[in-house]
Amino acid sequence: MTSSTIFPDWHGTTILAVRRDGRTVIAGDGQVSMGPTIVKGSARKVRVLAGGKVLAGFAGATADALTLIERLEAKLEQFPDQLARACVDLAKDWRTDRYLRRLEAMLLVADRTSIYTVTGVGDVLEPEHGVAAVGSGGNYALAAARALLDNSDLDAETIARKSMAIAAEVCVYTNGNLTVETLEG
Repeated sequence: MTSSTIFPDWHGTTILAVRRDGRTVIAGDGQVSMGPTIVKGSARKVRVLAGGKVLAGFAGATADALTLIERLEAKLEQFPDQLARACVDLAKDWRTDRYLRRLEAMLLVADRTSIYTVTGVGDVLEPEHGVAAVGSGGNYALAAARALLDNSDLDAETIARKSMAIAAEVCVYTNGNLTVETLEG
């Protein structure tokens, strides 16, 4: 038996973060797929952390992502109001810790002023244009959000919702059942 028969090929996440005019939004779809089958359409992949000061969305294995979010919460308690430091410290642990290294997920983390993509290979990336995305439909949502940011006066939440709708039309692993969380500047 190969590992792909023991552990099914789970797909289905699009997470998008948009920052505009002092407002930061993270939106996530609700679809979880196993191969060609939709297993769940209403998963909640966006969380509010640090007493409402930080948003986090995840793509990848759910248990792995929730483990990482718990670790991030601990880092935020250790380094209050220092999101960048908490993310870097999490990425460092994720890369070097034997247990954490096996976790398969990606995080989008944001506060009122910053957005970070955090990965298990040690990346903590801050986007140049106030928008970032991860997951199966991430590139579709990212492209739509970049176009809307550059060519409209829409607010961050509207951009996130419209971009996720576009991703859901293009990516079979993305649906229109959204969780949207917002931080005001």
